[in-house]
Amino acid sequence: MLGGLTRFGALYDAAVTRFGGRARPGAARDALWLTLVERSQVADGVVSLRLGGPALPAWQPGCHVDLHLPSGLRRQYSLCGDPAEDTYRIAVREVGAGSREVQALRVGDRIQVRGPRNAFPFAGIGPVLFVAGGIGITAILPMVHAAARRGLDWRLVYRGRSTATMPFLDELPAGRVDVRIGRGGALLADASPGGAVYCCGPASMLDQVRAEFSSRWLHFERFSPPPIVDGRPFAVELRRSGVTLDVPADRSALDVIRDFRPSVAYSCRQGFCGTCDVGGVRICVDRPTGDRLVLEEL
Repeated sequence: MLGGLTRFGALYDAAVTRFGGRARPGAARDALWLTLVERSQVADGVVSLRLGGPALPAWQPGCHVDLHLPSGLRRQYSLCGDPAEDTYRIAVREVGAGSREVQALRVGDRIQVRGPRNAFPFAGIGPVLFVAGGIGITAILPMVHAAARRGLDWRLVYRGRSTATMPFLDELPAGRVDVRIGRGGALLADASPGGAVYCCGPASMLDQVRAEFSSRWLHFERFSPPPIVDGRPFAVELRRSGVTLDVPADRSALDVIRDFRPSVAYSCRQGFCGTCDVGGVRICVDRPTGDRLVLEEL
């Protein structure tokens, strides 16, 4: 799962100090080899995994890690445990080949991990409304616990297809959580004027939140790349391969290159993880100022 952010300002530095972390958004870390120490089913189709290892880097609410799978796939998952624990916890819903490979891991298996990095930082200032859809609770859960510990004015709207598909319902503090089944109903009705909104969920939920958004500070994490708005067509030249490909206005260079070379590495498709970086160009989001992009290494 990985993320986008709308309006954060200068609050992140204060949040890093407040929650004891050290990682800046997008900060790269050396690869770690971690061991799966616990595996459990936490909802229909959702498996929780705890990864352990020596001297795990500190993290803050909103952080995620990159898993480098044996098949060569790379997938990103929000850390959804307690930053004070000596393990990293993630939760994975089966939605494709990468998630099936992660869910097939067993206790004792070792996996290469990079991170943590934070593209969805929590400022730790209230009042705040959290909005989570399904597996989006993984990014929101540590923020909820942090808000509760600090005595902030907070509320959570947690929506899913059914309670059976919604992980971590039993870990949510009582009294301030609005659990909703199915679609429908305003999501920001309980948001305080001038307060912050943190949202993680599917595209349909983000569209609804943005439609209801007014003057509040909105922070969100996406499950999928944002649509390309006001893009211009260009050509991408793969110098090593000796081919030039046309990139339409509504597609990324990564999309078009994958049609030609399906094995090209990528992960977040939102410009922050760096997996698809080619000579300093993040081909999932970067577009040239002119009409041609030259990639020497492809």
